[in-house]
Amino acid sequence: MRRALVAPALAAAALVASAACDGRHRAASSSAGSHDEPRAGPAIAVLDLSDGVPEQPPTGLLGLSSKGASFDELVHEVERLGRDKDLRGILVRLGTARIGLARAQEIGDMIGALPARLPVWCHADDLSNGTLYLAVRACKRVWLAPAATVDAVGLAAQTIYFHRLLADELGLDVDFLQVGKYKGAEEPFTRDGPSPEARESLQSTLSDMRVVWLDGLRQARPAVAEATPEDGPYSARRAKELGLVNEVGYVDEAREALEKEAGAVRAEVRLGGGAASGGGDDLSDLLRAIAGESLGSAPVALVRADGAISMEGGGGLLSEGSGIVERRMVRTLARLERDDDVKAVVLRIDSPGGSALASDLLWHELMRIRAKKPLVVSVGSMAASGGYYLASTGAVIFADETSIVGSIGVVGGKIAADQALEKIGVHAETIPAKVGDPRAAARAAYESLLVPWDDATRERLLATMTGIYELFLARVAEGRNIPVERVAASAEGRIFSGREGKTRGLVDELGGLTQAIARARTLAGLAADARVNVVGGSSGLLDALGEEPQGRAGGTLPRSPAGVVAGAVELMESLGPEVVPFAQSLAPLGQHERVLCALPFALTVR
Repeated sequence: MRRALVAPALAAAALVASAACDGRHRAASSSAGSHDEPRAGPAIAVLDLSDGVPEQPPTGLLGLSSKGASFDELVHEVERLGRDKDLRGILVRLGTARIGLARAQEIGDMIGALPARLPVWCHADDLSNGTLYLAVRACKRVWLAPAATVDAVGLAAQTIYFHRLLADELGLDVDFLQVGKYKGAEEPFTRDGPSPEARESLQSTLSDMRVVWLDGLRQARPAVAEATPEDGPYSARRAKELGLVNEVGYVDEAREALEKEAGAVRAEVRLGGGAASGGGDDLSDLLRAIAGESLGSAPVALVRADGAISMEGGGGLLSEGSGIVERRMVRTLARLERDDDVKAVVLRIDSPGGSALASDLLWHELMRIRAKKPLVVSVGSMAASGGYYLASTGAVIFADETSIVGSIGVVGGKIAADQALEKIGVHAETIPAKVGDPRAAARAAYESLLVPWDDATRERLLATMTGIYELFLARVAEGRNIPVERVAASAEGRIFSGREGKTRGLVDELGGLTQAIARARTLAGLAADARVNVVGGSSGLLDALGEEPQGRAGGTLPRSPAGVVAGAVELMESLGPEVVPFAQSLAPLGQHERVLCALPFALTVR
C-alpha cells in the first residue's frame, strides 16, 4: 500500500516544483479581483500581505515555500511595480495580518514612495497598531471590512516574573549574575517585578517608539483627534467617523472602486495570494486530479458547512481540518461563483457560530453567489448565531421542525489569568508607552490574557459589540428581504425550533436536504435528476501538500497566551463530544478575536 502512494506523491511534487519554477510573480486571478474579469487590458496590481511579511516564509512538506510573501520578495516586487508603465493602480490587501511597527514603517515608506501616477489603496479585515500605521502611510485610501475592529490602543510591553514560583513554591536555588545594570535578562527569574533600571530602559524605548508612531499617524491623518490613536478599539463604522479609515466595505468592493477610478478592467495578484486568493486554482485542480477527485462540475453543488466558524483555524479543536474556516471556505465559494457549469448551490449548514468577522466575510461571498445563481440553504441540527448569519443568505431556507435556528446576537470576552498566576508565584507587569495616563496600560494590553479589563475598556468593547450586533441584524434583514424591525423582534440571542422559525420568517420551508436539493434544481430550471457534486471539505493529499495556509506569519512579540483559553476548551471537550461544537465556537477568543456570533451555551437535545 505504501509503495502505491509513492508515484502520486512524486508526481504531485513534480507539479508543485514546476509551478514554483514558473515564478512567484506570475499574475493570477484572485477573489480580490472580479471572478469574471478579462485576461487582458489595463490592470491594477494586488499585493496580498494577509499572511504577514516574514523575512523568510515557513516551508511546508517537501521543503517548498508557503504562499505568503517574504520581505525581500515584497521589496523586489514594489520596485518592479514602480517601473511598470502599464499599471494603473495598486491594492494592498492586509487581511488580518499582524505586522510589527518597524516593518510596518518600512513597508509604508516603501509603498508610499511609488510614483504618484499609481493610486495605492489598502483593504484590511482588521487593523492593529502596526497595520494601521502601515495603511495610512502607504495608501491614498484605506478600506475596512464592515465587521472589522481597529485596535488603535497605544503601545505597551508586558514582562512575566517567575521568581516566587521557582524559589518559594518549587524550592529552587536561582543564581544569576549580570554585567551592566540595565541588562535585566535575569530579572524574570530573580525578581517579582522590574528593577528601576529595567523599567527606565524599557519605558524610554517605548516612549521613543510612541513618538515615532504617533507622528507618523498624525502626518498621514492630520484631521484625526490627538487622543484617537490610543483610545480604541473601534468598530469599522466608528473608525471611519473618526477619520482613521476612508471607506467601509469588502475587498472586492475596494478593488472594483479602484479599477473604476484608475480606468482598469482587471486585477493581477502580483505577490502573496494567501487567504481567499484563488491564485493557486490551477495547481489545486492538478492536485485534485492526482488525489482522484473529479475536475468536472455538476449542475448542483452541495457545500458542507459543519462546525464552528473561524478565520484561520489554528490548532487543537480549531485545526484546519475541522469547522468552517473562512480562509478555506471562501476559496470554494469563489470557485463556485466563477464556474458557469454550476447552476445552483445548496449550503448544508450545522453550526453553533463562531467568529463574527469570519461570519460576515463568508456572508458576503455567499451573497455574491446568490446574485448569480440560486442558493438554497438546508439547516441540519442547528444554524445558530454565526451559523444563522450564513444561513440568512439563502434565497430559500429549509429546516427540520426540530432544527434550532436564530440566536441572533453577539458575545465577547476573555479569561484573565493574572490572579491564578499570582497564586503560583508568577507576576505579570504591563508597562505602557504613554506616561501619566492611568488607563494607558489597561487599554494597550486589552487583548492580553494576563490582565483583566478595566471599566473604560469594557465600555468601549460593549460599543464595538453593539455595532456588530446592528450589522448582524442588517445582514439578516438583507438576506431575508424583510425589515430590520422584524428581525429585531426575533433577535437578542433568542433561539427557536425550525417550526417556530418558519412562523417568524427565519425559515421558509420545513424539510431536509432532499427537499433543498429538489428546490435548487427547480429554481435553476434543471431536470429532477440533475447531478449533484459535494464540494469543499479537504483532501488528505491536498492537506499534506499544504494547500491551505497554516496561520499568520510575521508580526512582533507573541500575542496573548491563548493556552488559557485552549485549556478551557480542552476541558469542555473532555465533558463529552456534544460539548465540542460549543467549545470550538468559543476558541477564537484565544486568537485575538473579541467578538463572536456564537451560541452562548452548549446545547444537547436528547
